[in-house]
Amino acid sequence: MSKKNDKPLAGQRALITGGSSGIGAAIARAMAEAGARVAVNHLSAPEAAHSVVDAILANGGKALAIQADVSQAAQVKAMFQKVIQTWGSLDILVTNAGIQDDAPFTEMTLSQWEKVLAVNLTGQFLCAQEAVKSFLHRGIVPELSSAAGKIICISSVHDIIPWSERVNYAASKGGLLMFMKSLAQEVAHQKIRVNAISPGAIRTAINRAAWETPDAEAALLKLIPYERIGETLDIARAAVWLASDASDYVIGTTLYVDGGMTLYPAFRAGG
Repeated sequence: MSKKNDKPLAGQRALITGGSSGIGAAIARAMAEAGARVAVNHLSAPEAAHSVVDAILANGGKALAIQADVSQAAQVKAMFQKVIQTWGSLDILVTNAGIQDDAPFTEMTLSQWEKVLAVNLTGQFLCAQEAVKSFLHRGIVPELSSAAGKIICISSVHDIIPWSERVNYAASKGGLLMFMKSLAQEVAHQKIRVNAISPGAIRTAINRAAWETPDAEAALLKLIPYERIGETLDIARAAVWLASDASDYVIGTTLYVDGGMTLYPAFRAGG
């Protein structure tokens, strides 16, 4: 196997927001294994972020932890400045940070609505804007990548599947779908690739109640044609591929990594 295939992200610099746990942590580790230097963003979990960094360092990689609230413009700017000051530039942005704050529609407060939209959608805008500016300033470095930069928006199957009592979350992900496509359309001619990954049911702490007991897991599996719950590594592998030159002709695409959840499995038997 060639060195390029063995380390498809060799020499590149990646920033993963919400990288201290779950899907973000798995992506950080996988990109480091693929040769990238990785900045692990967190909001309020320094120990968890440093644990991810330590694991990467122990495996021979390079990483650093950065605290920032992605919904705050000044903090986002400072985060990008730290990455660029440390490693000279940025090649890959994975906008993974996201939250839920669920409530029945008539009980959902304006604060709950605004908080989820601020992180899940405005945070994507702020981080992507800083990344695009950085990519355009540097341009293409052929020995690193065919593209000037890559942005991977981590979304959810709920960008197309409605979700009762979570209208703020579903609206943020539906908005992200069109944000990603519009941005991809705008910057593709500048050799910046923007894509998204929409995970289905992934085995993480945030949704532990949905899979922790046999009964809960059985109920969840009815929604998944492939009949297994996804692992964070499933998303991490997809992210490495989207960040690599192996996907160089993939622009403005959402990759649904969901075991078939978006195929509406209830209709398999006629609805």
